[in-house]
Amino acid sequence: MTTGFSLGMAIEVVVAVLLVLTIGYCMVLNRRLTRLRADEEVLRATIAELITATEIAERAILGLKATANACETSLGGRMKAAEALVGDLDRQLVAGSEIVRRIGAIVGAAMPGKAAAPAPETPAAPAREPAARGLQAAAEAAAERLAAYRRSREEAA
Repeated sequence: MTTGFSLGMAIEVVVAVLLVLTIGYCMVLNRRLTRLRADEEVLRATIAELITATEIAERAILGLKATANACETSLGGRMKAAEALVGDLDRQLVAGSEIVRRIGAIVGAAMPGKAAAPAPETPAAPAREPAARGLQAAAEAAAERLAAYRRSREEAA
């Protein structure tokens, strides 16, 4: 009977050891589940923050789009006004160049006439010649600036 008793006792000891091991493993699993639940809460909080940040970013993007559209409209109007002004200035410079050319022709025609037929010199006549030359030089300088502006505009386009 001692073998039966010791065999039963051995089985009970093995069952007790297995029970202790099972309880220990359950404690380990409980700690892991507790950590997992805590991580789940952190993950949920992180997801909520990401959703909030995404909503803020979407609103900011909509605001930026509205601002960009307003800037485009404003700049479009200014560009049209600037182009109209450039056209007006171009026409005025062409007209000014034509006037300067005519004045130059008149001054040129008056110069040989003065040499052929000496006329009494008046103080106003010498003042006109430098004024005409100055006006012609100013018109040429303006024409050069306009040509440079046109070249820069064509290069930019």
